[in-house]
Amino acid sequence: MSAHHPLAPYRRITIKIGSALLVDKSGKLRAEWLAGLASDIAALKAEGREIVIVSSGAIALGRGLLGLSATTLTLEQSQAAASAGQIALSQAWADALGHHDIVTGQILITPNITEERRYFLNARTTIRTLLGLGAIPIINENDSVATAEIRYGDNDRLSARVATMIEADMLVLLSDIDGLYTAPPAKDPTASHIPLVERITPAIEAMAGGAASHLSRGGMTTKVEAGKIATLAGTAMIIAKGTEPHPLKTLAAGGMHTLFQPVTSRAQSRKRWIMGTLQVSGTVQIDAGAAGALKTGRSLLPVGVTKITGAFERGDTIAVLDPDGREIARGLSGLDSDDARLVMGKKTDAIVELLGAGNRAEMVHRDNLVLTGTKEEEIS
Repeated sequence: MSAHHPLAPYRRITIKIGSALLVDKSGKLRAEWLAGLASDIAALKAEGREIVIVSSGAIALGRGLLGLSATTLTLEQSQAAASAGQIALSQAWADALGHHDIVTGQILITPNITEERRYFLNARTTIRTLLGLGAIPIINENDSVATAEIRYGDNDRLSARVATMIEADMLVLLSDIDGLYTAPPAKDPTASHIPLVERITPAIEAMAGGAASHLSRGGMTTKVEAGKIATLAGTAMIIAKGTEPHPLKTLAAGGMHTLFQPVTSRAQSRKRWIMGTLQVSGTVQIDAGAAGALKTGRSLLPVGVTKITGAFERGDTIAVLDPDGREIARGLSGLDSDDARLVMGKKTDAIVELLGAGNRAEMVHRDNLVLTGTKEEEIS
């Protein structure tokens, strides 16, 4: 791959596919287009990249299968269409990528999964496990049970949530337009293409127009909103045209697109998130040896823990106190409080005997730990 390839710097890539790309106006799958995209994805994967797909299209396919209107659906009809269409959509992806000997895994998501920490961790673990096994997760909103009150409403924002959840370093939105323009080009022929957005400002947001596609629920507005979610979490984003055959290959060859640069690195974003937006659910006090180990970039192990307060679950934020009771770090607990009390002060061998070989040995992994008391110091 050329060093000038827009995707060259990125190793974990989330790709969002809009309904209008996958399904034609008659409700039929664009199988030839999907085959070309699958070939592009297989090429990226062969280079060692991890790929996650957020795919629209279930309702659009289900409409055709069930003979429903292409324009107006009741909530119940939308849910039924999603139920039928999701089977067809997952099979289409399995066939297209299976042609390249790639296994797919289907994950249906509702808002509580990305917004509630416990479900978030479980979903992230499933996706990471699939990636580790060489599979490609195919993700969609669970529209068969979603209602107007409990749904993302569009897969642009869903894909941004997924990308940040799995710490992807790039999100690609394949659309029917090749990026952001100074005004909607369909309405203003003088509109200019914007190749790079360093930061999403009110002026950038004002450039976004409404939905123009026959199937999409979003438009440039939701894409820019997705960009805000992604870039604030340290994930870069590209909007590129997906209507032509081999859209990722076209992007690699210099196809027009808009790159949204991340505002911060993922590490900086994660630090700010752990430090400022999560409530502390408990505390662990540690001995001097463990405190010194944290300052050298080590994980917090149970052997160094001397006292635990509070009730917390795995993934909750806890404060780490030094022997004098001063907070020196915060992190996401690798154990719930009952297991933590069971293994505190014990070495790894004893932990395996108590909790089983499949359980974590760290109280807080260094990737989930931030030192407090300095402005920038971070365990990474």
